Order: sequence, then C-alpha cells, then structure tokens
Amino acid sequence: MDITQKLQRKATVWQQYSQHHGYLHHTELKGKIGSKMHYEGKEYLVWCLNDYLGLMDHEAGITAATEATAEYGPSYPHSVRLTVGHTQAHTELEDQLAKFMQREEAMLVNLGYQGFMSIIDALTDRHDTIIYDQNVHACLIDGIRLHNGRKFAFKHNSVEHLEQQLERAMKTHRPEHGMLLVVVDGLYSMQGETAPLDQIVALKAKYDFALFVDDSHAFGVFGAEGRGTPEHYQVEEAVDVYVSTFTKALGNLGGFVAAKKEIIEFLRFTVRSQIFSRTMPLPMVRSVQQNLKIMQAEPERRAILWRNTRYFQDGLRQLQIAFGQTESPITPVQINASLDEGLKILMALREMGIFSYLVVYPVVEKGLCLFRMVCSYNHSIEDIDQTLNAFRQLKEKYPSALSPRSTIEINP
Repeated sequence: MDITQKLQRKATVWQQYSQHHGYLHHTELKGKIGSKMHYEGKEYLVWCLNDYLGLMDHEAGITAATEATAEYGPSYPHSVRLTVGHTQAHTELEDQLAKFMQREEAMLVNLGYQGFMSIIDALTDRHDTIIYDQNVHACLIDGIRLHNGRKFAFKHNSVEHLEQQLERAMKTHRPEHGMLLVVVDGLYSMQGETAPLDQIVALKAKYDFALFVDDSHAFGVFGAEGRGTPEHYQVEEAVDVYVSTFTKALGNLGGFVAAKKEIIEFLRFTVRSQIFSRTMPLPMVRSVQQNLKIMQAEPERRAILWRNTRYFQDGLRQLQIAFGQTESPITPVQINASLDEGLKILMALREMGIFSYLVVYPVVEKGLCLFRMVCSYNHSIEDIDQTLNAFRQLKEKYPSALSPRSTIEINP
C-alpha cells in the first residue's frame, strides 16, 4: 500500500469541505487588522479575530518589532535559546510576565501549541496520572496523548465527574512514585464558558493533585487586573502551572508558562519543543513587551471589550437568538442547519457586510453549525447595531435555523 492508498482509506468528513476553499476555510482577509477588513474586494465588519484588546495593530507594538527587525533581522537570534539563541530582551519579558502574574518565574515558548503540548510531556512520566476535561484545547489533548501513564477524561465542566475520576485514580495511584495532574482550560475557546476553578480548587483539600490551567483566551480579558480566570475566581495561588499565548489579548505569536521557580527551572531544560527548536524571534519579543505595557496601562481597553460584549449579547437575547452559555466575548451563535443550509446563511450574512466563519461537524454535532462571533475592543456600538440588524433579517428569513436549541455537543 502506498501513501496515497493509505490516505484514501483514512479519508474523513473534511474531504467534503475541500470544494469550499477560500470561503468556508483558508479565507484571506486583507487590510489593516481591525473591525473592518476586506474580503474579495469588499469591506466587511469582521467578527472572527481573537484580538480582544485591539493590540494586533497597535502602533507601539508594530514600531518595536520594526525597529528590532531593522537592527537585527526578522529571525534574530538565529538559534536555540538553550545554546546561543538567547537575548536580554527574552529575560526582560519573562520578568515582566512573572511580575504581572505575581508568580516566581515565567518562561517563554516560541509557539503556544507545541509549547503547551511539550510542557505536559515534560512534567509527567509513566508513574503520573493525568485527569483532564474532555473539551480542553487540542494542544493539551496532544500532550496528553504523549503521556505513557494513566489518564482519565471527565465530562466537560462537571466537577462531580472530576471527583469521580479522582477517586478512581486514587485506587491505584502511588503518591510516592508520581503525581495526579488535573488539566483544564481556564476559558473554553469554542463555547466561551469558564472552568469552575473555585470548585475544582476546593477538591484539593481532599485530593492531592497539581492543577494545570491553559488560559490562552482569558489572559488580559478576565480578572480585575487581567490575570485571567484564576484571578477572576480568586484562586491564583492554587494554580500550579499557568500557561497562555500572546496570540489573543497581546496580538502576537508565542506564549509563556508561569509557576514556582523550581518548576520553571526544570522546564527550561526539559521542554523538547523549546530546547530543540528556534527561540522566539527578537522582533516578536519586543512587540509583546510593548503590548503588555499597554495592556497594563490602559485598563479601559478591557472595560470597552466587556461593554461591547454585553451590548452584543443582550441584543441577541432580545432577538431570541441562542448563543449557548458563554461567559466571555466569545459568542457562538447557534444555527440549526445542515452544512448546505449553513453555507446559505453564511452567504446571506456576508451579503449584508458581516464577516464571520462557520463551525461545522465534526467540531459540533451533525445538524448544527455555529457562527463563532468574537467581540473586541475595536468594535463600535454602531458596528454592533449593524450586526444585530443583520441577524434580525436572518431570523426573519431563516426562523427555524435561528431558533434556540437546548444543548450542543463539542468535539475537541
């Protein structure tokens, strides 16, 4: 059997989407990043960027990256950080992050996906047991797949089932040889709901486990100071390993892990995706430094983001359009439709100048699609009113497709 025959046998549902290249997937938006961009020559109101605080196109971050590129080149320092791929700027950014997060230390990762996957791999061995929410991000799922010890999933956001799995794990767990590691997302990126961290942390009084939180979509968004869901739930000290990307609130690439000094020092020498890969380029480091300063100096960005979120979601409620149980700017508008009908509704939405994308099976169950609408600092009240008017017209045209549906199944 050659590779082509092998792949044909492994063909999945995704093959039916290939004819929609450039429309349903691999879509190119042009122009300066913001609430208005261009697609196929027409300007649209854009609702699909995770640019929560409007920092992707901030002049200070762009200038910092441009100046570093002009002086050192786009990929400096040209090597693995553990050897000669290090700069003082990398340490400065880590110190900034550790201070902001009120943690002993922080470590940069060049890409969030591979970094977080590898951190789980580095922290665990065959003597450890991982217990994880079934809806955690794909990068965590892949890290857990690498684990050659015991692992248990618990039903999404079910603290009761988590405790059942902890009890199950304790029957064979040998604490003198390994640990229990509970892995969750602080904020789930598709449905927009938070993990009940206060209830999860309460279980620590009964079960001895370490808590790993991927807070990529909540960093800079949740908490009085923007320190994410642990700050929001007032359980920061109980989170043993905190990871987040720079791709959302800080509008860049890469990410970081924050924890006690002993944990970070261990990870510096054991996270394979970092010690065998190029370091985060200096232009990105300088840009993130600037955007982190802006995020701290301008809390009004977070306030405007939440104002926009409440205004948009209140408008959808008045239209009786369902968007799940989100607690965040992520607003998954439910479309009760097949792929074909969902594409018609997507086309109608775009014809009214509103740009979103369609989330389809197998990410969600068959017979359902989602418009994953993301509110941002960049959106104006006028933008939101225009979008709500478009949904009003959509519901008049497709009443059954936009009627509320009780539950949604999400496949990570």
